[in-house]
Amino acid sequence: MTKKLVIVESPAKAKTINKIIGKDYQVVASMGHIRDLPQKKLGVDIKRGFKPQYVVVKGREKIVEKLTKDAAKCEAIYLAPDPDREGEAIAWHLKELLGGEKANKKFFRVHYNEITPRAVRKAFENPAEIDDKRVNAQQARRILDRIVGYKVSPLLWQQVKRGLSAGRVQSVALRLVCDREKAIQEFVPEEYWILGANVRKLMVPLDPFYVKLARMNGEPAEVKSSEQADGVRADLEGRNLKVAQIIKRDISRKGPPPYVTSTLQQAGSRYFGISPERTMRIAQGLYEGVSLGAETVGLITYMRTDSFRVSQDALNDCRAHISESFGEEYLPEKPNFFKKKASAQEAHEAIRPTDVRRTPKSLEAKLDSASLKLYKAIWERFVASQMAPAKIAQRTIEVEAVPPAGKDSTYLFRATASEVVFQGYMKVSGTRDSNEKKGDDKHQKLPELKEGESLECIEWLGERKETQPPSRYSEASLIRALEENGVGRPSTYALIISTLIRRKYVLREKRTLIPQELGMDVSTFLVKNLPKLFDVKFTAEMEQALDEIEQGSIEWTSMLDKFYEKFAKWIEAAKGPPVPAATAQRLLDGLSGVTEWAPEVKRGKRVYSDEKYVTSIRETIGGGQETITQRQMLALAKIGARYRKQIKTLEPLLLEMGFEKIVKEGDTLKPRKSTLKKLDLLAEVDLDDSTKEFVDSLRSRAEGGRGLTPAQIRALDRVVVSNSKRIKDFESIKEDLNIEVDDEPDEESGPLLEQMGKVEKWNEPVKRGKRVFDDKSFYESLATQFSRKGRLSPRQKAALKKMAKRYDDQISGK
Repeated sequence: MTKKLVIVESPAKAKTINKIIGKDYQVVASMGHIRDLPQKKLGVDIKRGFKPQYVVVKGREKIVEKLTKDAAKCEAIYLAPDPDREGEAIAWHLKELLGGEKANKKFFRVHYNEITPRAVRKAFENPAEIDDKRVNAQQARRILDRIVGYKVSPLLWQQVKRGLSAGRVQSVALRLVCDREKAIQEFVPEEYWILGANVRKLMVPLDPFYVKLARMNGEPAEVKSSEQADGVRADLEGRNLKVAQIIKRDISRKGPPPYVTSTLQQAGSRYFGISPERTMRIAQGLYEGVSLGAETVGLITYMRTDSFRVSQDALNDCRAHISESFGEEYLPEKPNFFKKKASAQEAHEAIRPTDVRRTPKSLEAKLDSASLKLYKAIWERFVASQMAPAKIAQRTIEVEAVPPAGKDSTYLFRATASEVVFQGYMKVSGTRDSNEKKGDDKHQKLPELKEGESLECIEWLGERKETQPPSRYSEASLIRALEENGVGRPSTYALIISTLIRRKYVLREKRTLIPQELGMDVSTFLVKNLPKLFDVKFTAEMEQALDEIEQGSIEWTSMLDKFYEKFAKWIEAAKGPPVPAATAQRLLDGLSGVTEWAPEVKRGKRVYSDEKYVTSIRETIGGGQETITQRQMLALAKIGARYRKQIKTLEPLLLEMGFEKIVKEGDTLKPRKSTLKKLDLLAEVDLDDSTKEFVDSLRSRAEGGRGLTPAQIRALDRVVVSNSKRIKDFESIKEDLNIEVDDEPDEESGPLLEQMGKVEKWNEPVKRGKRVFDDKSFYESLATQFSRKGRLSPRQKAALKKMAKRYDDQISGK
């Protein structure tokens, strides 16, 4: 028991750290979270202080088994996940899973903001304890999200569409996108005019320049109709123009702060056209380590941060680099510091290069194109943040249209030109981050002029315009809006947007986020029925409360108590008022004429029967109960829709009662007999959990009298074919199933899989982005599929052959 065990999240990070700390340590990866709340139930005991029920994440069982064995061989365990709430929670879960204090092991928490030899060695020399306050903040967030999703999603299933989901933060982001869309739809454009003139000096140089009408009769110029524009134009005819005033200003413009998560994601989208999710994947790779030949090292600091803080060592190195590379005039007397945001986690640094002397040019042969672009942006922004301000000379010319005799109306025109006289931070970043205001003035050069000098009008100009609706959110502008409103945190921005897109609530088109009809329906329902829960301000207050838990200001279960007290009332109100028994009785009377009820359906241990359900509602009302719930009424209406072909009066009754949507859904074609037969056959097959869940969802749809879509039928056919060897007498019944089966025998896969079964030493899993490539797991999945189906697809066979070449030395000749 000599080695010390180090646990990080990813294989790439493990590889980099192992090279730094050496052979005395065994570094392994947990592959992210290893425990979480269960997938198919709430998993939170609300009545017992919100006690969570944690389970091993599906697919992580073998990892846990390996970690347990590795831990048993070591005296000390160093928990080294990322330095944020999620990383702290992973460390805590690892400690709990590996026995905690009872395991008679020493557990250490290791924090580092960059994966460099200096930072990592220092972290291992000075290990700490797990921060319970930070863990509690993560637990509170996870439980909040679970409660909201678990309790709100069923309301969407009942009222909008089955299978939808709501999220505590993502639904607020969706609300922002949908509210903007409504504002665009309701926008009424208004006409306005921009008036100006092309003018020139009366002596050389005679180059024309543009002046814009700024003031009329001492007030800001507002021209809102063509009639008014014509009147101004007529009033200006024949007037002499003279320079009334020349205003000179020297502007000092500071460089922007170094990147934080939100601004880096915005930059990735705006400048490079890559999604926030991909930006974070690239940044993760730069943080976890890049091979530079002689060493593997992290090139940037931790990329999930909202702090502008920079370590003193990094400041010193940056200032030295600026002095050496650009000259003393580009180095301010003192380091630049930037005002922190109220919610910033100051324990973290901003995103910066780990070594400012490692220039983008020096890495051109080491990084792929996307990584180099992002590193270059981070490097330039960091260096620019510590450079001297840019100096800009601005000259504004005010031109007066002199009123002739008999007129007292006044008009003042303006033209502005700017010249950079000292680049300062722009020397490294250009004008990309200069925050220049965009206006209607044209970029131009102005001649030398004197006050009182007369000018010649070459042409009076007028341009009709219309006010524009607000633009749709882009990925960058939505992230900015979330940050400004205090909604979400650096680690969640990319996930929020990708979730909205994945659920088809929002469509991403050329970086613009367009809410889809489904997203609009979901948002409208949530805002109408749960306005306080999905209020931007309330969500921001929840984020603030989570920060206070991390700071130790409030107790996490107390915060959840206060939240749930409000939440329970909101949910109850959202379910709608009870339905009077008399209303339900009308539908029961309509159903009294049903002569042939659908057969009972068994799903798992539960049996569903339309007839028994209707009878139970009759008994409830007959027993004197004055109301039923909205949910019971909806279920009754859906049953009514299924039997409206038997009872002709049911459809008009349902429409009259406001169940038009349910009637419309009932018009879906009934499932084919072959579909029902396939589902019956699969009911006898032991499917894996995810496949069973999918098949059960199709069965639920079919048993509700609704046909499957062509895509669903194709997917169902694939499941049947892949399990054909496990279906009794499949060969004799396959023609009746209306399914196409590839009868071409697969003579290659069997022997090759058998050979691969002899491999004794498998390569370590490799993580690329969020995906993990594990040869052993892939082989096992192929072997399982082949045992069920008797064949592999051409693509699977090609992948198997490619993998076999990597193990040729182990399987050849055996």
